[in-house]
Amino acid sequence: MPVIQQNVSLQSFNSLALPAEAEFFCTVRDRAELRAALQFAHSRQLVVTPIGGGSNIVLAANLSGLVVHMDLRGVSHRAVGRVIEVTFAAGENWHQQVQSCLEQGWYGMENLALIPGSMGAAPIQNIGAYGVELSDLFVSLNAIDKLSGEAVEFDRAACQFGYRDSVFKNAARDRYLIVDITLGLTTQPQINIQYPALQAAVNQHARSAAEIGPELVSAMVCQIRRQKLPDPELIPNAGSFFKNPLVTRAQTDALLRRYPQMPHYAQADGDSKIPAAWLIEQCGFKGTVRGAVGVHDRQALVLVNLGGGNGAELLELAAELCDAVKQRFAIELEIEPRVYGAD
Repeated sequence: MPVIQQNVSLQSFNSLALPAEAEFFCTVRDRAELRAALQFAHSRQLVVTPIGGGSNIVLAANLSGLVVHMDLRGVSHRAVGRVIEVTFAAGENWHQQVQSCLEQGWYGMENLALIPGSMGAAPIQNIGAYGVELSDLFVSLNAIDKLSGEAVEFDRAACQFGYRDSVFKNAARDRYLIVDITLGLTTQPQINIQYPALQAAVNQHARSAAEIGPELVSAMVCQIRRQKLPDPELIPNAGSFFKNPLVTRAQTDALLRRYPQMPHYAQADGDSKIPAAWLIEQCGFKGTVRGAVGVHDRQALVLVNLGGGNGAELLELAAELCDAVKQRFAIELEIEPRVYGAD
């Protein structure tokens, strides 16, 4: 049975360092402890809220019910033909496992290096960066149904992955606790440097094509991310605060007539992805400070807690940005992190 505590501060459990308390709190390290925690919650009719690394949440108020810190650990693997299927427990750190797999000679995750958070949270928003998404590598995951306590397996189709989206943000929202995920990696590198900034960085550091390997790709991804994004340990943040909006071809053409230099990326369905950071920057918010919260001065997509900020202040700033972008571009921005406690 895990230790159940009352009125626990969650400030150190979210990368924005926002103040909030859990009515009840426990850390679980295996499935038995997780089931015991669920039984405790059910016996008292408590809402169960899981948290992992806390890098993709906004705490706008105290959380009632039981907050379960998912700290399950362990990694296993098996060879399936030329693919290495690696199973990671939900509490394993994403970036540490990217590096560990590189050391083992298992490739595919290198473009996703330095993404903060835990393995169990990754499928919920289908994390992605530099031309690769989790869904490209995904095999399956195991979860516990919060209501029945039953174990359920999800394959790729069942997860209904989309751009920063999955069934766990929609039809299965708040129903399951992910306990492990399995990814299909390969011992033969398949280099993906189609993303322009990554391609430029790799080409600058490689003296020949033979030097362009997964390790270099990972190192360059880390370099780019460190240049663009603040370290949450130094400046509390949740990474990209807004999704890059998708707009129709007609909207894109109309915007390009007004803003010929607007960056845009054509999608397979004809829509275009517009960088939210560019939209926010055009509205003059880069580096904006509102009391104890602000917009990062090097990356307009990142909202930061400058010290002593709270969730209400942060969401007020986010709403100000959304209103400005909507008024100027007729584009709705969508917050990427999960918001807890907002009215």
